[in-house]
Amino acid sequence: MSTRIVIAYWLIPAEPARSFFQGVINDLARRYDASLFEPHVTVHVGSNRADSAGGAISQAARVCKPIKLKALEIGHSSEFIKTLFVQFALNTELRRLNEIIRDAAQDSSHYELKPHLSLLYMKMPAPARRQLADSIKVPFSEVTFDALRAVRCVSPTRTCAEVEAWRAVATTQLFAR
Repeated sequence: MSTRIVIAYWLIPAEPARSFFQGVINDLARRYDASLFEPHVTVHVGSNRADSAGGAISQAARVCKPIKLKALEIGHSSEFIKTLFVQFALNTELRRLNEIIRDAAQDSSHYELKPHLSLLYMKMPAPARRQLADSIKVPFSEVTFDALRAVRCVSPTRTCAEVEAWRAVATTQLFAR
């Protein structure tokens, strides 16, 4: 399976959720000797064009206000970047943001939007993932996301070294109107 360099477009949670999720990520990374990363929900993954990334998130910020997503459950999978995650409900605002970014970045990639916020990146047996998922309680039924970030990364990301090589190329705030 080949890898390629892409731009991932992230929604960043607002406080207090941001600090809560960063604390969980930091704790799990320490306990399992895994990668540290910023809490985020990926909205779109597209071509590696940093020049269009800044324009895409700026355009999105002009028309989108902070987005609230309903937290559904703690899930887990065998996929490295979805070892343990908070699953969110897909809503109209998130679909619209995905379309705006895809159009502004002039990117026709077929990223499938499945909103989740990962808490741990590593390979782990299913029983251990299940037990860990059952042990985590998210104190929010809904999370507000108030920033967008464009990040250059390898896709698919499969190692801690690849996570550590991620680089933000543009960031912007979403403001209530």
